[in-house]
Amino acid sequence: MTRLYPLSFRPIYKTKIWGNERFRNVLGKDTGGLKKTGESWEISGVTGDITVVRNGFLAGNDLQELIEVYMGDLVGDKVYEKYGIEFPILVKFIDADDILSVQVHPDDELARKRHNAYGKAEMWYVMQSDPGAEIIVGFERDVTRQEYMEYLRTKRLREILHSETVTTGDVFYLPPGRIHAIGAGILVAEISQTSDITYRIYDWDRVDDRGRSRELHTELALDAIDYHSYPQYKTPYTDRLNEPVELVASDHFHTRLLHFDRPLDRDHYELDSFVIYIGLEGETVVEHENGTETIRKGETLLVPAVLKDIRLVPQQETRLLEVFLP
Repeated sequence: MTRLYPLSFRPIYKTKIWGNERFRNVLGKDTGGLKKTGESWEISGVTGDITVVRNGFLAGNDLQELIEVYMGDLVGDKVYEKYGIEFPILVKFIDADDILSVQVHPDDELARKRHNAYGKAEMWYVMQSDPGAEIIVGFERDVTRQEYMEYLRTKRLREILHSETVTTGDVFYLPPGRIHAIGAGILVAEISQTSDITYRIYDWDRVDDRGRSRELHTELALDAIDYHSYPQYKTPYTDRLNEPVELVASDHFHTRLLHFDRPLDRDHYELDSFVIYIGLEGETVVEHENGTETIRKGETLLVPAVLKDIRLVPQQETRLLEVFLP
């Protein structure tokens, strides 16, 4: 079989009511003149939005087609055994020029029962934020379902939601059930389970150019929400130069931060999983047994499971997110 190599994909850009121009101005992406670009889907196996390879001899093939052909060599034997041809991770960049809707995602059990799909755990890495920019995550205190419904009905929901001021490098893990909204003036890298199931709870009474408001999922959300408050929502970590730092270790994905200014050897022999690298800062040459690829800020690279040894050679001080399945 033809030798695999690290794959980059053509992003799928999504216009959003709250989007802006940071993909072009900050990440150097060519969005084709699309206005109010809110999301860039970097690697996706979501039906109807499957990303297509743009580098090497496999260019033009979509991700699902490649899994059908390469199976465990691409995604890992255990991953293929569990997920088949459905790629289990969705990687996006999100540009919020205005606050997003308050929303929640169901867990696997509820999503399977209602939608015959996976639920959605996700994490955010803040790539850039305006001074004072905030996100909404979770509740300020434990609330009952009845209390929540009353605050929602009277449009006072913000009073019981927890807000955090964010800065570049902040990390948030959002398990299913955790209510959340990205605030205005924030660019994030988002890693999640492959799912596009979102229950929109409140959209700040916004309307589009035609005066239409977006659909809300008030009743569906009630059984999905975790009504408890937690002492800490931001993921604590210490950035260490030239040493991998674990950010998230969940049942759904593991994420590490790599901050380095000298070559890093990455040994993937024990993983039995693909590895995704997301460029946060700088530029790196990825050396592997079949050649080299380059990853820059705002780019994403999928390293097939069969490539066990790779070397990351920075062209300048670099930060990457490293993502794989446990």
